[in-house]
Parts: sequence; structure tokens; C-alpha cells
Amino acid sequence: MQNTKLLLTSFTFVGLLALAGCSFPGVYKIDIQQGNVVTQDMIDQLRPGMTRRQVRFIMGNPLLTDTFHADRWDYLYSLQPGGGERQQERVSVIFNGEDQLVSLSGDFMPGVSRDEALLGKDSGTTVAEPAQDSEQPKPEKPAKPGSLLDQIQKDVDGVKTVPVPIPEPLDTSPQ
Repeated sequence: MQNTKLLLTSFTFVGLLALAGCSFPGVYKIDIQQGNVVTQDMIDQLRPGMTRRQVRFIMGNPLLTDTFHADRWDYLYSLQPGGGERQQERVSVIFNGEDQLVSLSGDFMPGVSRDEALLGKDSGTTVAEPAQDSEQPKPEKPAKPGSLLDQIQKDVDGVKTVPVPIPEPLDTSPQ
């Protein structure tokens, strides 16, 4: 009787500990990713008039292909960080009757970085032309006699070239 009571109490205690471990604060929860990962670089590569095969090469297989809307492919991506709020992104690619890319809609747009869109900056990149009056490279000063640089320069100047031996061709005539 005493052993049964002790055994039942032990199992109950272990069961409660296992159950408490499921929701114990500080327990690591994994990030859950679902769908197609779509980046701004992928969207920037898309051009009107591309075929379905070209779009599939850049973007990958669509997550959703609707049988009622055969001209539309949907790419969905959701990420729920462990213990965080779920984030979802969507891009729809639309083709015409000749299987050519006509338009796209969703959270990504061509040429607009999400960071720049949030910050309100212009997405156009400008490259500054080099100024004509820029500084010319200064001539190197000769090394001081007896210094390490002087010794290295003497060693480099004193190197003698050695011709590379040219191997004789193999005799390929049958005998």
C-alpha cells in the first residue's frame, strides 16, 4: 500500500513537471517560416513581357496557382518568430493570354526597397562623377639609404630572370 502510494505520487509529480515545462517562461520557441521567400532583388529582375518559365526561374514555383484564375500566380511568405507576432508578405504575378508577364501587385514593388519605402527616401541611386581637379597621386619618395625599404628595393632590382624551359614535343608517330 505504501509503495503504491509513493509510486502514484512520483508519477503525478513527474507528470506535473513535464506539463509545466511546456509553458515554462524562457523555453526556446522556434521560428516558423512558411511559403516562398521573396526578396527585393527578385522583384527587381522581373520585366514586363517575360514568359512564365523566366518568371519561374527567378521567383521559383508559386505557392498558389488558382484554377479559376490561371493567369495569376501568388507567392506568400509568413514568418512567426518564436514568441513574436506573425509577419506575412504577398506578391501576385499576373500574365496575359500569351503567357507574358503583365503586372504584379503586393507588398513588394519594382525598384522600391522596403527600407527606403519605410524611411521615405528616394530609391534612385546616383553615381557621382569623379572630379577632374581631383588630387593627382604624389610621386613616391626614395627610401632612405640603409633602411629596410632600401634593402627590399635592392633585392627586387637585383633579381635575374630565368628562362622557362620548353619541353620537347612527344613523338606521336606510330612505330
